[in-house]
Amino acid sequence: MNSRQPIPVVVLAGFLGSGKTTVLNHLLAHRGGTRIGVVVNDFGSIEIDAMSVAGQLGDSMVSLGGGCLCCAVDGSELDAYLEKLAAPVHRIDVIVIEASGLAEPQEMIRMLMASENPDIRYGGMVEVVDAAEFDATRARHPETGRHLAVADLVVLNKTDRVDAAERARIEKELAALCAPGIPVVGADHGRIDPELLFDRRPWTETRGQLSFEDLLAEADDQDHGQDQDQDQDHGHSGHAHAAYESVEFVSEQALSPRRFIDFLDRRPAGLYRIKGFVYFGVPGHEERYEVHAVGRFLRFAPQPWGRGEARLTQLVLIGSGTDGPELLRELDACREPAPHQVHPESMWGVLRYVARPAEQEPEPEPEWESEPAEASPEAGEV
Repeated sequence: MNSRQPIPVVVLAGFLGSGKTTVLNHLLAHRGGTRIGVVVNDFGSIEIDAMSVAGQLGDSMVSLGGGCLCCAVDGSELDAYLEKLAAPVHRIDVIVIEASGLAEPQEMIRMLMASENPDIRYGGMVEVVDAAEFDATRARHPETGRHLAVADLVVLNKTDRVDAAERARIEKELAALCAPGIPVVGADHGRIDPELLFDRRPWTETRGQLSFEDLLAEADDQDHGQDQDQDQDHGHSGHAHAAYESVEFVSEQALSPRRFIDFLDRRPAGLYRIKGFVYFGVPGHEERYEVHAVGRFLRFAPQPWGRGEARLTQLVLIGSGTDGPELLRELDACREPAPHQVHPESMWGVLRYVARPAEQEPEPEPEWESEPAEASPEAGEV
C-alpha cells in the first residue's frame, strides 16, 4: 500500500470571463515552494494565460517553472491525467482543476469523491463570480444557482468594478443562492490568498508547515509595471493577505470530538480555512487527525504519530472579519481532560469526514472500535 498522503484536488469553477484563469495565475505566481499540478478542463474553449509561464504547450502536458505541471484534457481523460500528476516522480503537493465555463462542477465533484485512486482526494470546490457582470451572467446561465449550491468557497472577483452598494446587493443574492454558511471572498484581479486553498511551502523547505509567517513576508510584486494598478494597490495594501487574519491554536490536552465537531458546524462564514492536526485520544482512535477545511468543505485524515512526537493539537484558522479571541475561547472549551474515559461512539461525527479506502465496503452498522477508515462515503460533505 502507498504510505504517501493523498494529494488534495481543488476544483476551480466559474463561467467564461469570471476570472478563473486570473485566479489560477495568481495562485501559480504566489505558490512559494508548493508544487502545483494544474488540469485545464476543455482547453479548446478557454484561454489559459498560465501556458505563457512555460512558453509552449506539448502534446498534452507541459512543465511550468518551479515544478508546476499543466494538462489540457477533456472530462473523459481526467482520471488518467490525475493519475499521471499524482505519480511520485512529480512530487506534486496540490492539484487545481480549472473547469471550463460550460462544465458541470457537481459532476466533477462526484467523480472525484468516487475516485478509487488512493493518491488523490477531493479538496473542495471554488466558484469564481464576476461582480461586474453578475446579472448578465445569471441571465445567460440559469444554471448559476446550481453551480453555487455545490460551492465550498465563492470568490467574488472584479469587486473594484462595482460600488459598495452594488457589491452588498450581489453578496446578499449570493447568500441566498449558496448553501448556508458558504463564505464569499471579495477579490480584484483574482488576487486571493493561496493559503485559503492550500499550504504554501517556503522555498527553503521541503515540507509544509503550519506557520503563517511566510505569507506575511511575501513581496508586493504584482503589477509594478502598470501605474494605474500601482495606485490601486496602495489603496488595498498591495497584498492579497491584507484582508485576512490568522489565529493559531495549540493544545497539549486532547480535544473532545463532539465539542470540536460542534465548533466546526457553527464556524462563521468569514472563517475561510482551517488546517492542522487534532489529537482526540479516544480509545481506539488515538492517531493524529489531520483536519482540512476550505469554506464549508471538511475532511479529516488519520495518521500515525512520529516516533517521539508529542501528542498535541495544532491548528491555524484563516478568515476575515472573525473574532480571533472568541474563536480561541471556543477552542479552549473543546479541551477534554480525560480522553481515555470518552466512549468511542463520540468519534462518529469525526469519522463521517474521513475517506474510506476504495477497496473497503461500507458496513451497515459500524463498529466503534474499528479503524477510522470505516467512515461514511459522504466524507467531506458538510
